[in-house]
Amino acid sequence: MIVTGTKALKNVSLIMFQKIANVLSILSFVLISTTLGASYFGYKYVTSEQFKSRLMKEVMGNVSGLMPKVLDQGLPDMTGPSVGVPKGKDWTKF
Repeated sequence: MIVTGTKALKNVSLIMFQKIANVLSILSFVLISTTLGASYFGYKYVTSEQFKSRLMKEVMGNVSGLMPKVLDQGLPDMTGPSVGVPKGKDWTKF
């Protein structure tokens, strides 16, 4: 049976649509698989002990150089006398 005219065009367009849909579904599967794999390995890396120790070493290296300067500027050499409590009131009851 030979198909001609509009029926042929309709069959060709459906076949072409099916091919395009198949290619897009394969690309979608590859994209989703890659995203899931990358997120799994990223999570495993971020929660690993190696990452934690590496991060702590970097933070402590940056902070240790700043600590003596902050402590020297922030702490006074000597403190003043204590503040007296006024007499006549019972400060234990609020």
